[in-house]
Amino acid sequence: HVQLVESGGGSVQAGGSLTLSCTASGFTFSTTTMYWHRRRPGGGHELLGNIDHNGVVAVYTPSVEGRITIARDNAKNILYLQLNSLKTEDTGMYYCATYREWGQGTQVTVS
Repeated sequence: HVQLVESGGGSVQAGGSLTLSCTASGFTFSTTTMYWHRRRPGGGHELLGNIDHNGVVAVYTPSVEGRITIARDNAKNILYLQLNSLKTEDTGMYYCATYREWGQGTQVTVS
């Protein structure tokens, strides 16, 4: 079955950077478009962006454009998200996902 396990969250100072990882299993990662989502306090959901199997990235949330990098390692079945110049409004739960399945998420708190 599909498993997506995020890691790398925690408390970060504003202005800093974070890198999240998502280890995938149970499906053919190398041919699957992968997504990063975020849920902010208060319940707001944002699709941050996605990366296709060739590594082509699309960013959908204007507030992270220019600050976000999405990458993947198809040999290791790992998806990455790097977010720079962190702001307090980046606080939230970050999830990696396929089109249908989400991981459990990792909490990021920016203060």
